[in-house]
Amino acid sequence: MVESGGGLANEFGASFGLMKMDILEQVKQAALLGQGCDKSTALQLLEQASLAELCKAATEVREKFFGNKVRLCMIINAKSGVCDMDCTFCSQSGHNKADAPVYPFLESDKLADRFRQIDGNQAHNCGVVTSGGRLSGDDIDKFIAAVDAVRGNVSFGVCGSLGRLSDTDLARLKAAGIDRYHHNLESSEGYYPSICTTQQWQSRLGTVKAAIAMGMKVCSGGLFGLGESWGDRIDLALALDELDVDSIPINFLYPHAGTPLGSSQLLLADDALRIIAIYRLILPDKTLRICGGRAAVLGERQCEIFAAGANALMTGDYLTTSGQVPDSDRRMIESLGLIIE
Repeated sequence: MVESGGGLANEFGASFGLMKMDILEQVKQAALLGQGCDKSTALQLLEQASLAELCKAATEVREKFFGNKVRLCMIINAKSGVCDMDCTFCSQSGHNKADAPVYPFLESDKLADRFRQIDGNQAHNCGVVTSGGRLSGDDIDKFIAAVDAVRGNVSFGVCGSLGRLSDTDLARLKAAGIDRYHHNLESSEGYYPSICTTQQWQSRLGTVKAAIAMGMKVCSGGLFGLGESWGDRIDLALALDELDVDSIPINFLYPHAGTPLGSSQLLLADDALRIIAIYRLILPDKTLRICGGRAAVLGERQCEIFAAGANALMTGDYLTTSGQVPDSDRRMIESLGLIIE
């Protein structure tokens, strides 16, 4: 009887393993054709497949669409602090008590100098990021003037992360040659009210749609480690898939003292890599750009983001925290046999 029971257990284990591999193989093959998967399949994969198995599939998909090329971007915090939004994770919120820098939008000559200072780091884009719900018309004038001052003299494109702009303001940016806009959805529609009450998720979605309708390229992604579920993470991926944005920033929470999430635990490195891998399988041909929290969450395992499916990263400092030194990122990329595009 014992022998028979052992045989049944082994047969069940073998069948389960085959089922698992069949699902992963099916998802991978669909991804290689540029097709994602639905929520139930993604959750099933996360439950059944190991991190190594997910990464192996994600690597194949990344190589199919992006080869061995990696894109870098950098950001400039051009207006900091005293934001009217109450985001529970943000050190710049006026509702929180974090010790973040506070200053108005940089004058155009100072912003132009910042562009010149970061040139030469092999960044493909430089994002100008501002605190607050939306940027004023006068500050948009300064932004455009700074871009005009360095036009043709820096090696990167400039994009804006300026909040909820009107169609008129978006049109002004595009006419000035600023054809990429950044606006994160942050989390799923269902979880967003848990992290922000001063704005609805649909408003964030509307800003992304407005930029797309204006003919701009759009970066939109999220922040992970906020207490959201895996279902929330998948819902966000599917929302981004429906929008068809071409670049998806993936950020990991760095808990700031003085914010409601200041005592949160850092996301586990394995979970961060699983997020990247499942996003690659759901969004096979989209740029996955690993940004804030990368060094804190992944530490010495940062090199694994490419095996998990990432093809881009933000280098240099973040908004209110230090990031990875560009030279260090370049050495890491080159050591893996990858090429900076």
